[in-house]
Amino acid sequence: MGTLKHMSYPAHVRAALTLGLPLIGGHLGQVAIGVTDTMMVGWYGVTEQAALTAAGSVFFVLFMMGAGFAFAVMPMVAAFHGDEDEINVRRATRMGLWLSVGFAILAMPVLIWSEAVLLALRQTPDVARLGAEYLSIAGWGMIPAVLVMTIKSYLAALERTQIVFWITVLAAVVNGVANYAFIFGAWGAPELGIRGAAIASLATQIVMLAGVVVYVLVALPEHSIFVRFWRPDWEMLGRVFRLGWPIGLTNLCEVGLFAASAIMMGWLGEVPQAAHGIALQLASITFMVHLGLSNVATIRAGNAKGRGDLDHLLRGARTVFWMSVAMALATIVVFVAIPVPLVSMFIGADVGPREEILSIGVVLLALAALFQLVDGAQVIALGLLRGVQDTRVPMIYAAVSYWIVGMPCSYIFGFVLGWEGVGVWLGLVVGLAFAGVALLSRFWRVSVPRLANELQLDVGPDARSAS
Repeated sequence: MGTLKHMSYPAHVRAALTLGLPLIGGHLGQVAIGVTDTMMVGWYGVTEQAALTAAGSVFFVLFMMGAGFAFAVMPMVAAFHGDEDEINVRRATRMGLWLSVGFAILAMPVLIWSEAVLLALRQTPDVARLGAEYLSIAGWGMIPAVLVMTIKSYLAALERTQIVFWITVLAAVVNGVANYAFIFGAWGAPELGIRGAAIASLATQIVMLAGVVVYVLVALPEHSIFVRFWRPDWEMLGRVFRLGWPIGLTNLCEVGLFAASAIMMGWLGEVPQAAHGIALQLASITFMVHLGLSNVATIRAGNAKGRGDLDHLLRGARTVFWMSVAMALATIVVFVAIPVPLVSMFIGADVGPREEILSIGVVLLALAALFQLVDGAQVIALGLLRGVQDTRVPMIYAAVSYWIVGMPCSYIFGFVLGWEGVGVWLGLVVGLAFAGVALLSRFWRVSVPRLANELQLDVGPDARSAS
């Protein structure tokens, strides 16, 4: 990689884009799968779309919790790779895969027998029944999903991001074709409605797993990731677990906030819940850009930490932060300027409550524009903190921000004050803003000085005032 000290900021932008654009594209391809599901099921029926929103929230909460071990692999492999320690690259990746599979197996019963869970979350009987039908099939995709996430983290840490992008694009195409065939009964396939969307999702996860495994076997045989895969490595498993479980709980706190908002929207009825699902899918598309930049922050910070290059770490941190701000401002303009065409894409022309869904969705999209800046700030901060392997205190910050601040605000604004869907989403804004401020402060005021002390370097007034 060569020396990276004293790189100019334009050079950092170019490096971040080189690494980040395929990652962003891969994330967008991943969210395109969810968008396709929401869009096509929405064309099929409102109740089915509400069920998909509720069931998808349950799946995503569990997936993101289990993905903590995959996210732990990224900074560890980046640091080992920066230190040219290929043996530990292999060890960390293998044990990340072990832990991910273990979590997926534990989560499977909740997914396969989910109707009681959805009813306990106060979903309507029809929504709970259809959501359970979906998860009884799509739930089996949890195992390939967490394996794919771990391998993608390993590849991204090695800066092999192009293949991640292309495999995700292939999966998105497979998902779209399978969705259309099995939801609507096209090309001679049976018309299965929401069960068809579940079959498409499971097939997509399997295709992605096959793609990443084949690539690793062919392109990186020197790492021998799957050779004697069955052999335990307890010391490295403990290291990945200690770094990964706080990340998993942090993810749980964040996605749990959004899942709980979907559940609360379900208390307001199927139409508000369907509108919520549409607005959240649109917000998820733009969030993937921030998430890709967060991955860049993790990889480059981890790599710089492995080399002991603090200057590179600090300049890279500032670069990705301001790139995220620029993206947020552009998103705000789009969401405010053309909300109706965006929301309309997800509603079938013959859906009865189309106008009501559209009117609620436009308002929620305006609130999604409101939280773009703070949502980007908190995920960039998390990426930087993971890059320097600071995960436990950020987990506490996340829990406080999302569940002690954000969730009560959503409930109070939405139901106590009677602001309904608008109030629920305002609570999201408050929680995300609190997290962004707390996590950025943690990185600049605690993690950076601590790392400088480890490296016996002076942070300097510029870094100390960067927050």
